[in-house]
Amino acid sequence: MSEKIKYELEFVIQSSPQLLYQYISTPSGLSEWFSDNVNSRGEMFTFIWDDSEEEAKLLSKKSGERIKFRWVDDDDEGNDYFFEMRIQVDEITKDVSLMVTDFSEDDEIEENKMLWDNMISNLKHVLGSA
Repeated sequence: MSEKIKYELEFVIQSSPQLLYQYISTPSGLSEWFSDNVNSRGEMFTFIWDDSEEEAKLLSKKSGERIKFRWVDDDDEGNDYFFEMRIQVDEITKDVSLMVTDFSEDDEIEENKMLWDNMISNLKHVLGSA
């Protein structure tokens, strides 16, 4: 299997960092925009879309700032891939951005960026910042 490539995306979101953090770090928040449903048991999160389920392990989180997951499939294969959502506030303008770090196969990067665009668009809609 070819190496996945790391990429980062930035989305400006009109929301308070505290509210945004609830939507990226809790099962109920994530199920509003990231997947159809999310269940968690300890550090294991199950993301459910239509007929499929994916499990991710919570690697780290810092309250109000960031959350980092690794898909169990990647963990089982010994890969260090992860996806992270980090809240960044511009000190001068106070603009809030959501920084997304993810990994993808080279030929799937554009498709995955579009997927993130769509999901963040859903998040903005839920937050009323669209």
